[in-house]
Amino acid sequence: MQHRVLRHVLTSAAVVALGFLPALTASSAVAQTDAVRVSSPGLAKAQRVVSLDLCTDQILVELVDRKRIAAVTHLATDPAVSAIPEKAKGLPITHGAAEDVLRHDPDLILAGPFGVSPTVSLLRRLNLNVVVVPQAPDMDGVRASVRRVATAVGEREKGEAIVADFDRRLASIHRATTDRPLKAIIYQIGGTVSGGGSLAESVLATAGFRNMAAEYRLTRGGQVPLEALVATPPDLLVLSSAANEYRTAIADNLRHPALLALRRTHASIELPWQLWLCGTPHVAEAVARLAEARTRIEARR
Repeated sequence: MQHRVLRHVLTSAAVVALGFLPALTASSAVAQTDAVRVSSPGLAKAQRVVSLDLCTDQILVELVDRKRIAAVTHLATDPAVSAIPEKAKGLPITHGAAEDVLRHDPDLILAGPFGVSPTVSLLRRLNLNVVVVPQAPDMDGVRASVRRVATAVGEREKGEAIVADFDRRLASIHRATTDRPLKAIIYQIGGTVSGGGSLAESVLATAGFRNMAAEYRLTRGGQVPLEALVATPPDLLVLSSAANEYRTAIADNLRHPALLALRRTHASIELPWQLWLCGTPHVAEAVARLAEARTRIEARR
């Protein structure tokens, strides 16, 4: 558990979801893969698919039969970051090295834009079919990611059904009763917050909140000092994990008496980051929980 924290923060999904790097737009990311072979009605569907990214893991598992999945990442079964740990249980895993991928003899490899670039480069030089799926920076990006994977595996119809269900879930979520977005911040271990242009910010906005991160003077590492948070609290404090989930020094900020006191006097919720770390339809559940929190805040007012 102690090593899990750093491992999670270094996943490619975390880089975009937390706003550490500018998120790739759907158009720029797809442009990187225009020449990649994908399944189509005239071609046989890939039967040995390897996924090299936590986010593509989750979309792949929802789209194709297990017998077509040659391997997913070792994070797919980790309930701390994966939204589908039970569904991925028992599938072969890969840690991302090229030789690890090749032993599965894949006819399609799914990857994200970050994290395993050397592996992707080598696999392409071997003329293997590699599809890079852009990280989703917003709700449209979620739809684009699902469609990209669905096209690659030859399951466009199923992909459209997943997108339609995603849209229905978003449409069913109770909308804000006022036009003024409340302020919220996603506060994590070490004081890290989700910045602008991130999927997390889009999740907040969809639920009727404005990301307050830009109103604080962040440290070089993208953290909000606890003193600043207490001095200027948001309307809703969103924690990505429970205070005792990580028993390491880096997570002591979640157990600090000042933060605990703030939570007693101001609205807060715990929103597991496996729901919004990746741009998958599971973000609809994150939006729903945030919208419910907003309804409670408005009722109290």
